[in-house]
Order: sequence, then C-alpha cells, then structure tokens
Amino acid sequence: MQFAKRLAKIPPYLFAEIDRKRNELVAKGVDIINLAVGDPDKPTPIHILQVMHEAIDDVSTHNYPPYQGTKEFREAAVKWMERRFGVTGLNPNTEVVSSIGSKEAIHNTFLAFVEAGDYTLIPDPGYPVYRTATLFAGGESFTMPLKAENQYLPDLNVIPEEVARKAKLLWINYPNNPTGALATLEFFEELVAFCKQYNILLCHDNAYSEMAYDGYKPPSILQVPGAKDVAIEFHSLSKSYNMTGWRVGFVVGNAIGIKGLAQVKSNVDSGVFKAIQACAIAAYSTSEAELQSLISVYQHRRDIIVKGLQSLGWPIQPPKATLYLWAPVPPGYTSTEFVTLLLDKCGILVPPGNGYGAMGEGFFRIALTVSDERMYEAIQRLKDVGIRYAE
Repeated sequence: MQFAKRLAKIPPYLFAEIDRKRNELVAKGVDIINLAVGDPDKPTPIHILQVMHEAIDDVSTHNYPPYQGTKEFREAAVKWMERRFGVTGLNPNTEVVSSIGSKEAIHNTFLAFVEAGDYTLIPDPGYPVYRTATLFAGGESFTMPLKAENQYLPDLNVIPEEVARKAKLLWINYPNNPTGALATLEFFEELVAFCKQYNILLCHDNAYSEMAYDGYKPPSILQVPGAKDVAIEFHSLSKSYNMTGWRVGFVVGNAIGIKGLAQVKSNVDSGVFKAIQACAIAAYSTSEAELQSLISVYQHRRDIIVKGLQSLGWPIQPPKATLYLWAPVPPGYTSTEFVTLLLDKCGILVPPGNGYGAMGEGFFRIALTVSDERMYEAIQRLKDVGIRYAE
C-alpha cells in the first residue's frame, strides 16, 4: 500500500509529535511537566455536566442531528454574539453553522474555497492547521510575518498585488496563538477593507475570545460595520469552558462563507451530538462571575510563570489573553536546541517557536494548563540546573 502523494507534503502534526515524545519519556519513568498543549486541566463546570446527564437520557438526542446544528443551538449562538459583542442582525438559518470544535471547521473552510492555483494568506507564526489545510486543498500559502516590532500584526502592504488577486482566504487569530498578541477594531477595519478590495473571505479564528485577563475583552471581527460582507468568525467552547474533549463550537458571519462550509461538512461529518449542543447552550448561559472564576485560574498561573521567568532574566511581560506565554529562547540557542535542553535537563516539555512557522524561530511557547504547584516546580527546576535567559 502507498500513501497519497499529498501526505508527503504534510509534516507530522506538531502536537502529535509532542505527545509521542511525552509518552516515550513517561514510559522511561521521567516525571514530565507538560507545558506544551493548551488543554485545560480543570473539569467542565458542573452546570454544564448536569445538562449532559439529563440530555443523555433523552432519547430524542440519540438520532442524527441537523447538519447545520439544532435550531436552539444556532439561536443561542446568535444571542451570545449579541450579548457578548453587541453584534446584531445575524440570521440563525443562513449565517451560523455548528462545528466539531474549530479545527475541523477551519480545515473544511479551505476545502470549500481553495483549489489548485489559489493562494491563502496565513499568519507566521500561526496555528499549524492553516498551512496544512492549504496543502490538503491544493492551494499555495503566502505567509504574513508577525513581528514583535509590529505588535504581531500582519503588514498588508507587503502582500504582492498578484498574490492578493489570487487569494481566496485571509486568516487571522486574535487573541493570537502562539504569541498572545491582541488586535484592535481599527486594525480589523483595515482587514475588512482589504478583503473587500480583493474579494477575499476573511476568516477570524476567535478561539480565545474569552481567555482574557486584567479586565480586557477581545473584540469580534463582526463588530466592524460591513464585516459580514466578507468575514466569518470561528468560536469554540474548548478553552473558555474547559470543554476541549467535547468538540463543539460554531462559525458565524457571511452567508456565502457559511453555505460553503456547511456544504463540505454535510458531506464529511454528521454534525454534533444533540446532547452536546444542549450542553453548549448551557455553557453560553454561564454567568460573567462564574466565567471570571474560571479565567482567574489561568491568570494566576500566568503571573507565576511570568514572575518566575523574569527572576531568571527573561525580558517578558504578562500577556492579556490566551492560555499561552510566548518567550524568547536565551541567546546562543535555536528554538529546537533550547526546548531539547529543557526536556533533557528539566523534564519540561514545551513546543519550539519554529513549529508554528519560520518566524517563530527564536521563541518557545508555554501553556498555562498545569497546576500552580507544577508551575512553581517548573521554575525551580530551571533554577536548580542554572538555566537563565542570559548570564
């Protein structure tokens, strides 16, 4: 048997490789502190679990769900967008589709709109799926460098005219994974104008919209007047409500974008289990106080890691959003060399920045998804073996 040729172009998924390395070391008895994957370690809130207990016993949830999501789920998503972002006028029948989390919806959007000869405009560093999904769809990616000196925002002026005219999708992700960077509505306005000029579908991966600290509230691209003419936005319950394994979210916005995605989905999956959609509706009714209680856990961990690394010389500031800290490797190391050192000397597992693209070289990412005690222990392990940012 022989793999399809397209697989030769696809590197192993970054986190699958990280998981493989972790399993190998654990099997050898190494005590690994896994700061690699953004998988919340706290349980799903109890009011969501209670709905699941009831929904699972309801036989009406046991059959196939509607491909686009139940009417109740889509209406709840629309109400949440209005309550959270002030976005009004969304049509639950034509401008919302349920998703099995964001990852599959992101991938399927490429299949819906990209073919051979098309460009996709993707951030670098960025979520690896943007690049691999371009390859699966037969397109060609044009990377938009995200640089610290530009607040990790893409410079639209460096996109060649011929590339912009052949581009089908432009991807952004703010709050940003892996850098933790933020974007303003003013910048979103520039993106909307650019995509209108070149007839590009603007895709905003807003998976971290609720993972924000110090009173900051990330915006939606759909808050920009006229954004719905060209933009769709991806939302996931994975991070915000400790529901990564539940695989549920929604995509909202431009009706053509939603229709194309829904057409692909109806041919490759059978929707989200109706009981889980009921739980998602419950999640979206979570009070602001309870949500902030969940977020405060990660904010405290952020402060532990930032203060600890600062004490070892790292020139970093606390990010205002996401589950991640984006940190430079010490002088004299590549990203891969430094994360290998952390694993070998400290038993600390983190991904190298270049796993998110060439512009990630020189950095590594820390996920805030282990307990306070393990965070303190990670810093102590660095101190014990003398790892600092610089002497």
